[in-house]
This record gives sequence, structure tokens and C-alpha cells, in this order.
Amino acid sequence: MDKSFPAPCILSRDNGASIAYHLTPGKHPGVVFMTGFKSDMTGSKALALEEFCRVRGNAFLRFDYQGHGQSSGDFNEGSIGDWASDAIDALDQLTDGPQVLVGSSMGGWMMLLVARARPQRIAGLLGLASAPDFTEDLILAELSTAQKAELNANGTVLIPNDYDDEGSYRINKKLLDDGAKQLLLREPLKLNCPIRLIHGVNDADVPWSTSIRIMETVTSEDVEVTLVKAGEHRLSEDLDLDRLRRTLGALLDQLEKSAS
Repeated sequence: MDKSFPAPCILSRDNGASIAYHLTPGKHPGVVFMTGFKSDMTGSKALALEEFCRVRGNAFLRFDYQGHGQSSGDFNEGSIGDWASDAIDALDQLTDGPQVLVGSSMGGWMMLLVARARPQRIAGLLGLASAPDFTEDLILAELSTAQKAELNANGTVLIPNDYDDEGSYRINKKLLDDGAKQLLLREPLKLNCPIRLIHGVNDADVPWSTSIRIMETVTSEDVEVTLVKAGEHRLSEDLDLDRLRRTLGALLDQLEKSAS
């Protein structure tokens, strides 16, 4: 599938940001895909679900946060709150009716923040290697004393990462400070829609116990966690995409049956 065409549509936000997106019209509930940290809407999971929803007839939205992909902005100036605001605006401005949010990695944090902000719009959630609170629990908690000193002195610090072309991510203090204001797993999270969580046991970036914490934290009783023994963080192999489609399809079937 050619990732360069067609050109995305643009949502102009009141703050001057330009959010790139692709919207496939269809029936309710619609599906909104939320990408991970430094990822974009041209990834294999987003495209696989777009085609799945097109064939099935459900509306589908994928988009890039500010500083990601084809949207405006500098990644290094962004924050969890900024990107959640982009996602909320995309939901408000580009969709109508009930929606299922699908979040990958950081997108799992985004989907939970959006669902908390717009509970009346959310029919269901599907998280893949969901990473809520990762700035606090997976970055800040693992910084060495020397790295913390560098962060405080310079406002940024480099941390190794296998997914970046340069082998590391530059993390700034703004990201960590704002992340501390967006934490979700410290108290009950009042979400009562059906929630499906998929996590690889071999995930070296976000421990599978994070999905268990989400299940324990949300108030919904309809929560299912699927642990994939051989699964790693990206969950983008063919078998992973098949599982993702099956899980979303079953969730949509349940929601459509309950609405009829």
C-alpha cells in the first residue's frame, strides 16, 4: 500500500496548529486510531484497520498529533497534554456519534485521556501495548542520577531507543513535567465502556503489567486483557494484525448488537 497518496486532509485548530488526517466515511460506531510516541498515521496497524473498517462499512479516522507525521509543529516542543488536546479536537471536529478508540503504545494513554474527557462519545476502547503514565513510570523512574542532573541542567536528556534512526530519543523537561499532570493509574478511572487490551509478554518497552493495571484502575466491568506470549512492543506482525482485526471486529459486533 502506497503511504504517500492520497494527500491528507487538514484540520486547522484554533491555536494555529494544522492536524493532518484521513477520514473514511461509514456507519456507527466509528473507529479512531491513535498513534504512539514519535509514530505517525501511516503505520501498518493504522492502515490495516482502515482497510478493515472500509470493507466492514464502519467510519474510520487516523491522524497525526502536532509534531508528528504530516501535522505542523516541532515534536520536541510537544507534550502529553498537547497531543491529547489534538486528539480531543479531532474527535469533536471530525467525527459524530459513538466511537471506538484504538490506541497503540502512547496512543493507549491518549485514548484513555480522550475517553475521560468525552465519555458520552466513547462506545469502546482497544489498547495495544498501552502506555499510560509512561513519562513518569518508564522514563523518569529509569533515569540515572547523571541523567537527572543533565535534565535539570540542560532541560533535555538523551535516552537510548531502538526505534529511532539515531538510536536515542531526546526527552525534554516539559514533556516529563506535563506528563506528571496527566497521570491516570493513581486512582480509579471512571470509564464504563467495553475495553479490550492486547499486550505482548516480550514487550521490552512497556511491561504487560501495565495493561493489568489499566484493567484494575478503570471502573468498567467489561474488560478483557489478551497477553501474547511471543508478542513484542510493536505488535505489527501478520499474526498481530490478524488478532487486532479479530478483536476490533468482535467489539464492533458486540456494540452493534447492543444498539439494535
